[in-house]
Amino acid sequence: MEDDYYSLQSILADNHKLSCTFTMDVPGLGYLEGGSEANIQQNAKVELPFWLAQTLSLNEFTTFPLPPPYSSRVKSALNASAPAVKLSHLVGSGGWWYRWGWRIAEVLDNAPQAELLDMLLKAFTGRLPSLQDLSAHHASSDRSIPEGGAGTGEAFREGMEGEERELFAIGQESARQIKAWYDADGTRRAVVR
Repeated sequence: MEDDYYSLQSILADNHKLSCTFTMDVPGLGYLEGGSEANIQQNAKVELPFWLAQTLSLNEFTTFPLPPPYSSRVKSALNASAPAVKLSHLVGSGGWWYRWGWRIAEVLDNAPQAELLDMLLKAFTGRLPSLQDLSAHHASSDRSIPEGGAGTGEAFREGMEGEERELFAIGQESARQIKAWYDADGTRRAVVR
């Protein structure tokens, strides 16, 4: 995953909101609460976009709990059947579940960070075979991901998050190119090992 200032995916991932708790009184930021107070009081809870919550948390102004898309409930569901979990529904349609989780892990302490990164890795490796199979299977039939559909494959496609959608498109194009190469000139080419 790229962490580029100009990356649209990074901007979208950093725009998710977190429920933060201020650890101290902060003068002049009362407008963040949406009220008429000039200051934020200690223990005030405020919904902040991740890019702001990250900065405030790294400077120890705020703390935040792990967001629901990365809860133990989601982890249990992923351990039971990673392809059955609709990651896009956890962070908004077509959201960036892996990227946002990775960004959150950057802010966490060592133990929670390792646990979150392990969950992201296990989810990715658990979902990758289904992603590869589906992209190869649909390479010759269509070029787009439908909004919905029936069957296990269609349900998986509907639940793919942003990174997976990009990999799906790459897998489809690769399968098309392999098929075109294989069928070139109407003869089969031997694969050299």
